[in-house]
Amino acid sequence: MKIQIIKYFKQLSITRKVILILITILVIGYIFCLPRQLFHVPYSTVVTDRNGELLGARIASDGQWRFPPRTTTPEKIKQCLITFEDRHFYHHWGVNPVSISRAAYQNLKNKRIVSGGSTLTMQTIRLARNESRTFGEKFIEMILATRLEFRASKEKILSMYISHAPFGGNVVGLDAAAWRYFGHPAEELSWAEAAMLAVLPNAPAMIHLSKSRQLLLNKRNRLLKQLYARKIIDNSTYELAISEPLPDEPHPLPQTAPHLVSRFYQERNGKYSISTIDRGIQTQIENAAERWSNEFNQSDIRNLAILVIDIRTNQVVAYCGNVNFERKQAGNQVDVIQAPRSTGSILKPFLYYAMLQEGSLLPHTLLPDIPVNINGFTPQNFSLQFEGAVPASEALARSLNIPAVTMLQRYGVPKFHTFLRQIGLKTINRPASHYGLSLILGGAEATLWDVTNAYAYMGRSLLQLPQTECSLLLADAEGSGESEVFASGKSTDTFQSGAAWQTFNALTEVNRPEEIDWKSIPSMHPIAWKTGTSHGFRDAWAVGVTPHYAVGVWVGNATGEGKPGLVGARTAGPVLFDVFSLLPPTRWFKRPGDVFVKAEVCRKSGHLKGRFCEETDTLLILPAGLKTEACPYHHLITLSADETHRIYENCANLEPTIQKSWFTLPPVWEWYYKQHHPEYNPLPPFKTGCGEDALQSMQFIYPPMNARIVLPKQMDGSPGFLTTELAHSNPGTTIFWHLDNTYLTQTQDFHKISLQPTPGKHSLTAVDEAGNTVTTTFYIN
Repeated sequence: MKIQIIKYFKQLSITRKVILILITILVIGYIFCLPRQLFHVPYSTVVTDRNGELLGARIASDGQWRFPPRTTTPEKIKQCLITFEDRHFYHHWGVNPVSISRAAYQNLKNKRIVSGGSTLTMQTIRLARNESRTFGEKFIEMILATRLEFRASKEKILSMYISHAPFGGNVVGLDAAAWRYFGHPAEELSWAEAAMLAVLPNAPAMIHLSKSRQLLLNKRNRLLKQLYARKIIDNSTYELAISEPLPDEPHPLPQTAPHLVSRFYQERNGKYSISTIDRGIQTQIENAAERWSNEFNQSDIRNLAILVIDIRTNQVVAYCGNVNFERKQAGNQVDVIQAPRSTGSILKPFLYYAMLQEGSLLPHTLLPDIPVNINGFTPQNFSLQFEGAVPASEALARSLNIPAVTMLQRYGVPKFHTFLRQIGLKTINRPASHYGLSLILGGAEATLWDVTNAYAYMGRSLLQLPQTECSLLLADAEGSGESEVFASGKSTDTFQSGAAWQTFNALTEVNRPEEIDWKSIPSMHPIAWKTGTSHGFRDAWAVGVTPHYAVGVWVGNATGEGKPGLVGARTAGPVLFDVFSLLPPTRWFKRPGDVFVKAEVCRKSGHLKGRFCEETDTLLILPAGLKTEACPYHHLITLSADETHRIYENCANLEPTIQKSWFTLPPVWEWYYKQHHPEYNPLPPFKTGCGEDALQSMQFIYPPMNARIVLPKQMDGSPGFLTTELAHSNPGTTIFWHLDNTYLTQTQDFHKISLQPTPGKHSLTAVDEAGNTVTTTFYIN
């Protein structure tokens, strides 16, 4: 075939060859004369809720309200445009010779341009080229219009035109015009509204709302009359349409979820995004946030953020990044949902979960709640009190700091640091050694987004759903689906249902004196919830989970100012419950099946049943919990017949005795525990003269072993004093104190003395009257 074409070309005359070459060049030029992409203009960032309702938009970079291009045209605007601009739109190939001829005749007759004769296709080309209107340009438009007809369907051409047509001022495109002039989407335009928008692009600079209103009204009504004459609308519709007044002035665009719209503006600039937000829920949440913000403002607490995740669909349904976006107040434009903030106690449930899952803790294991000094780190409970020993579940529910530090010390900071990274806390990005034990008390920063997602992961594990990060983007304008920016497809699968169930059960019991008693709210179903307060009262947190929703709340000042009343339980907690009251209530999670085993657990210590435990409960625990330590606090002791004294084994044959199981805590634990538990019975004293005590009878409260201490300065600049304290199971006994093998003094009842040691290493020894000895070493810096 190719050879035949070459032979035929050689046989042609030179003239015909030239003509053929010119024709070929023209054909090729015609084929490639139209750019692949017609419009090279910036677009506004547009965000809607999951049902297509506009949440907000940000203006395009060139200062125009130009929404991203449409793919369809509403029927009313289509009929109005075709009737007004190009009645033969569906019957020509881009150029209407009749219209061109009529326009030429009118222009010659009037000796000026009074009609262009352009089809909608030609007008689309003119909008894309944006060149001055000359006869030469008109010819180019005609050529390109016919080429466009071969490339695109009539519907596509019409949608391109209405997406880029000017509608007066800085309003470009049908969608922007519908919202700016009428305050609703183009699909909801009335016939009068559609007719007004159809005539505006004809002379947008001369006719708009602020001038020539009567001329605009006349043009609109003439078009409506034409629609009636062509029987596109009936008489009643026509009468109603012409009676509609023109809008007075442009409407402001909606400002729902403004911080989310700004986030899309930064990360999906110029795109049309269908978010996962439910506008109804979002509006209720924003109203609640504004109501609470007004109350907190009285205490100079100015910012608040709320995130609501539907954990079943794995989608965000409400995103309130802050309050009072429209006010030019410091911090209001900050999207706190994305801002790293000190975590306070909000990470404690993750440590509780990790230790349950590993098998290093049972739900109600007793943990120490006593003064500690770990290399100078001296954590305190919020109440500044100590209770000696507290069940782990209660310590979590009451957010006690010292048991949490003890747990982390036992579990290991590096391991917990790795776990937090695995569950998505991306801002904890420094080495574990940087945080140390303070990691569990707010020594790290996390975002409300990451923290709420981590709690949602735990809830999804109980629903046997993939533990992936929730999404914000339902689809873009082309319906291409979720974007990786807003929905990570990577699954953590870190949480296991058994330990998650036990953790959530502990969190349903949160009820500290300063917290809300959710059980007193009749309509409230169980919620696993936790609050947190950062050091210096800078951040207040609250996160709650039900089988349907995970809700995260942050309250504070985005500028970082601390306020005395900024406590999670008093600020973020009430907001959390208010949010849940706005959401549909749900039943509690079903207990996971086939993940627990039955075990006998000591009722007092929470450990597995020991040899001498008498009061036990049969509980469901994780299989890993079977390797935990058996109860170390129940001992078999020998008592005198009247149970007033303990009897040493070498004296037992001298008088009648009885043996009894006794619950005994370490001396320092006991010292604080019995102040809160009057039912606790300390061990009776030993009968004198019968030997030594096998159990530890005394223990230093302060200083702990290897503590590094800095003495305070007195008013005159001299070194201050160190106050040491000791707990003894028999407070009435006499204690003899020695510092570095030098006798100091003796105490009875209250075992506390003050020292003024020199810098360096020291050894403090205490001896009771029975000869029992205890020693601690400390360093003065």
